[in-house]
Amino acid sequence: MEWFSALVVSINKVLWNVFLIVVLCGVGLYFTIRTRGIQFRRFKQSFRMTFGSITLRGKDASEKEGMTSFQSLLTSISAQIGTGNLAGVATAMVSGGPGSVFWMWVSAILGMATIYAEATLAQRYKTVVNGELVGGPVYYIRAAIKGPAGKVVAATFSALIIIALGFMGNMVQANSVGGAMEAAFGVRSEYVGVALAILSLLVFLGGVKRIVAVAEKVVPFMAVFFTLSSLIIMVVNFRSIIPAFYDIFVGAFNPQAVLGGVLGVSVQKSIRFGIARGLFTHEAGMGSTPHAHALARVKNPCEQGLVAMMGVFVDTIVLLPLTVLAILTSGVLGSRDVKGEFVTGIELTQSAFAQVFGHFGYVVIAICVFFFAFATIMGWYFFGLANVKYLFGKKAIPFYAVMVSIFVGVGCALKVDLVWNLADLFNGLMVIPNILSLLLLGGVVIKLTKDWEAGKPYDSEIK
Repeated sequence: MEWFSALVVSINKVLWNVFLIVVLCGVGLYFTIRTRGIQFRRFKQSFRMTFGSITLRGKDASEKEGMTSFQSLLTSISAQIGTGNLAGVATAMVSGGPGSVFWMWVSAILGMATIYAEATLAQRYKTVVNGELVGGPVYYIRAAIKGPAGKVVAATFSALIIIALGFMGNMVQANSVGGAMEAAFGVRSEYVGVALAILSLLVFLGGVKRIVAVAEKVVPFMAVFFTLSSLIIMVVNFRSIIPAFYDIFVGAFNPQAVLGGVLGVSVQKSIRFGIARGLFTHEAGMGSTPHAHALARVKNPCEQGLVAMMGVFVDTIVLLPLTVLAILTSGVLGSRDVKGEFVTGIELTQSAFAQVFGHFGYVVIAICVFFFAFATIMGWYFFGLANVKYLFGKKAIPFYAVMVSIFVGVGCALKVDLVWNLADLFNGLMVIPNILSLLLLGGVVIKLTKDWEAGKPYDSEIK
C-alpha cells in the first residue's frame, strides 16, 4: 500500500506541477487568441445575460426540457465553489506565498475562454436519448474522435469522472464538513457523516429537479453569508487591505520582498501553486461543468458560453479573494502551530476568522464549509450521474445514488491521504481527453462564435 501511495503521489507531481499547468493555461491562451479575447470583449454582455435572467418564477428544471440558463450556471457554480475556496486558497498561499493569488487570477482569466469553449460545445452536441435531454463532454468527444476510438475515449472519460467526482471527490468534500463541525460544535464527525449521507441521498433521489432546486437556494445563500462574514473582517482590519494587495502583486514576481521570505517561497513556487490551485478551484478545462451548461435552454450555444464564463469569474475573481483578504488582513499567514509547523488549510482560514469573531469564527467557517461542500457534493453527483446514465443507463441511478451517499458518510469520518491523492489523480486524468477534444473542435467553436457575432441564425450542422 505504501508503494502504491508513493506511486500516486509521484504521478500527481508530474500531472499537477508541470503537465496540466502548461496544458490548461496553454489551451486557455489558445482560445483567448482564437476568440479575440472573448472574455474581455463580451464581459459586459456575459454579466447582463447571466444576471438579467434571474427570476423567482422560472420554469422548473426537468430531464426532458433541461433548465434555464441561470439554473445551469447555479448548478455549475455549486460544484465550483467547494472547500477549495476556503481551504485550497489557504494552502496555496502557505506553499506559494501571497503572490500565488495573482497567478490564480491569471488562470481564471485564461480559464474563462476555456470554459466558454466547453459550454459552447456542450450546447452544440447535446442530444435527446430516450426522450431525455442529455449532453456533456462524452458527446463532443465522440464528435471530435470518430469511430471505435471515440467510443473508447468517451467511455474512459465517463469512468474517470464518476470515480473522481462522484466517489472520491465527494468523499474529500464531506471530510472537510466533518472536521469543521467537530471543531465548532464538538459533534463527532461520524454522526455528521450519517446525517450528511442521509440528507444527500434524499436530494439525489429527487432527480435533476430537486438538485437544481437545492442549488437555486443554497448557492445564493452561502455566497451572501460568506461575503458578509468576510467583509466584517475586512472592515475591522481595513488598514491592512492596501498592504494585502501589495503583498499579492509584489509577491507574484518577488516573493522574498513580502511574506514569501518567511515562508521560503520562490517565484517558481508562487506560479506553480497559484495556477494549479486556481485551475482546481474553477475547474475550467476539466470537463465537469459542461454537463450543466449542456442542459440550458438557449437559442444559440454561444449564449451559454458567455454565461459559463461568469461562473469562473464569480468563483475565482469575486468570492475567492474574500478568503484571501480575510487571511492577509488578519495577519495569520505564516503563523505556526504547537508543533512549529505552518498553519495551513481550513485551520488557517478558521484562525483568520477567529481573530475577529473569537470562537464564533469557527462556527462561521463550519457553516460556510457545510454549505460550500454540500453544494459541491450536489453538483459533482449530478456530473457523475450524466456519465452513469451514458455508460449503464437509468437502471443504475439508484445504485449510484446509494453508493455516493455511502462515500459521503465515510468521508466525514476518515482522513486518508491516499484517498485525497487518488482524487487528484483521477481529476488530472479526466482533463486529458477533454482538452484533446476541445483542441480538435476548436474550429467549430470559432465558426459558431463568428456566425453568432455576425448575427447569422444558428446552424446545428456546423462541424
